[in-house]
Amino acid sequence: MSDDAVNALVARIYDALSAILDPEIGGNIVDLGLIYEVTVDTDGVVAIAMTTTSRGCPAAGFLRDAVEASVIVVDGVSRVAVELVYEPRWTPDRIRASALKVVSRH
Repeated sequence: MSDDAVNALVARIYDALSAILDPEIGGNIVDLGLIYEVTVDTDGVVAIAMTTTSRGCPAAGFLRDAVEASVIVVDGVSRVAVELVYEPRWTPDRIRASALKVVSRH
């Protein structure tokens, strides 16, 4: 897979991730800043580092599973590994400006 193809795949992955809503806040996990890193190798193997809004988030397993399920069906993805990380700690300043209205309602 060429660099251009990898970049296009990363964009499709972010589109898929944008459909996943945080059940507590209601905004999508990309706009909330919960996705720290998405890497894709030339074989379509995807590694995602993500977090939750708090270390003890009861939705952590749900979100991790939703990320894996949403990404594995993206054309060009052969395998997905999702890692929950808590460093750096998530803070509200990671929220994109476009999502602030959604967050302010919760």
